[in-house]
Amino acid sequence: MSACYPLSSCIEWQFTESGDLAARLRSAKAAGLDLAEFHLWRDKPVDALAQALEETGMRLTSLCVDPRRSIVDPAEREDMVQAVRETIAATEKLGKPALIVASGFRVEGMSEEEHFANAVAALRAAADVAEEAGVMLLLEPLNTRLFSAMYLVSTSLGLDLVEAVGSPNLRLLYDVWHSACMGEDMAQVLAGRIHLVAHVQVADMDDRHEPGTGTLDWAKVCQTLEDLNYAGAIGLEYFPSLPMDQSLALTRQKLGC
Repeated sequence: MSACYPLSSCIEWQFTESGDLAARLRSAKAAGLDLAEFHLWRDKPVDALAQALEETGMRLTSLCVDPRRSIVDPAEREDMVQAVRETIAATEKLGKPALIVASGFRVEGMSEEEHFANAVAALRAAADVAEEAGVMLLLEPLNTRLFSAMYLVSTSLGLDLVEAVGSPNLRLLYDVWHSACMGEDMAQVLAGRIHLVAHVQVADMDDRHEPGTGTLDWAKVCQTLEDLNYAGAIGLEYFPSLPMDQSLALTRQKLGC
């Protein structure tokens, strides 16, 4: 295992002892990290975060399109695309981070073909907005353990959607924990399509804590990413079970970074 990937702290869940998100950014920088990410933005101090980013030189890798809207329900398509527009406008001062899109829930009575076609149409419209703004969208498959009715819970399906849309501004967010929850074989589902993946997130099984606290083979995970020539960052989207300095030390040990 020779690759060392840049690490991005999920300050939504990490460095919480420091206070608000701006303070957590500063703590992440003090811990030797240059990247961070969080979830929804409307309840966050965007101006204070922008100031902290400027002061520290930190960069945001991603945040979520807010509000979340369905990509498979045609009744929500216009709202979904508008949410992308508003998120781009509101977070431009944060350095134009990548924006995470989840699928929303299945629509009762809708066929698989209709779900797929509606998702492609919504994502294509959103990708057009993202292309114009110079922003990357990240489509994220989740899992049925957390969301039993979620449409997109398959890495392969997510990659199929990205391919079908065909935009350079739409890529997949591959979350090792979500994928493991679904029993996927990482090497198999990503084989030949790692170029469609722009961000990877990690947490250990079963309880979504830091790498090294569960059952996943992190040497194998990292070797798989290296073998596939993944060239992005790794998002630490886990709940720390240890004090943050110890949690980060264990994570770095397990990821070789």
